[in-house]
Amino acid sequence: MNAAYINKPGPCNEIIVGEIPTPQPMQDEYLIRIKAIALNPIDMYIRAGTIAMPLPKQFISGCDFAGVVESVGENCSRFKEGDRVWGSNQGLLGRQGTSAEFAAIKEDWLYPSPEGVDDQQLAATSLVGITAHLGLFRNVNLKAGETIFVNGGTGGVGSMVVQMAKAIGAKVITTVGSSAKEDLCRSWGADKVINYKTDDIPKEVKDYTNNQGVHVWFETQREPDFLKIVDLMAARGRIIIMAGRTAQPLFPVGPFYVKGLTLTGFAMFNATPDEQRRCANDINAWLASGKLRSHIGAAFPLSKAAEAHKLLEENTLKGAGTLSGKVILLP
Repeated sequence: MNAAYINKPGPCNEIIVGEIPTPQPMQDEYLIRIKAIALNPIDMYIRAGTIAMPLPKQFISGCDFAGVVESVGENCSRFKEGDRVWGSNQGLLGRQGTSAEFAAIKEDWLYPSPEGVDDQQLAATSLVGITAHLGLFRNVNLKAGETIFVNGGTGGVGSMVVQMAKAIGAKVITTVGSSAKEDLCRSWGADKVINYKTDDIPKEVKDYTNNQGVHVWFETQREPDFLKIVDLMAARGRIIIMAGRTAQPLFPVGPFYVKGLTLTGFAMFNATPDEQRRCANDINAWLASGKLRSHIGAAFPLSKAAEAHKLLEENTLKGAGTLSGKVILLP
């Protein structure tokens, strides 16, 4: 099969696209013909060696995928040959990734693809959708009528937070860097969109909430400013962090506990298969009903995997501003 793989961690030019053996599924695995792959920062960090994980020989990166069941392991029963499926959590913790024509994937990490939703949408929604869902509903139990703030409303996770929060009847405040991105967030139902380049974010949040603050703050940035965040929280509000492995920001202990706030952090890939399946069930329903949609910023053939990683890296780490939405690879 054709695959994008590395022999050792390193820069984008370590990625090799070529023929390697097609995986042979174990008894508890399915062989999936991959139709679409979505790239995420975690794929970039593992490929670069920034995050150390055990890597198989000829390591194939990529967490997210959508595809079709090619063959079924003898201990598998949930799907049959020809079924469309999607999922995430590959390319992690010693598992091979999805940037290839085929992947052998355990039943626990596969979800049925809803009718009428194409493979690119499913792949693009996978990791970011599950991440947003875990944070919103497992970690802080967002409720209808509450107000949530999320940085970067058109980013991968941010766009999912905006749409999921609106799907359950919450009020959403988010930030963007352009009028085009503002229009996109408003099309998803965002109630207050703030341009972080030109607007005073604290003033806008306080004005919108009548100085009451927000109930939930979903922080997507790698360097959270807790001095600002705590000041903009409502009493007994909940803060979520899911990025910034090396961040060591100042923390306003006094205002935090006086307001009765809670702070929760999580890494999506530590969630159990059952926890992630619950997320997938809601994601499928929202995708099928049109309440959830991924914004795809760029699509590359698998042969251009190194270029796709470079585009993601330039925007994630260097702030190039040349990407809005997800990066997709197509075998």
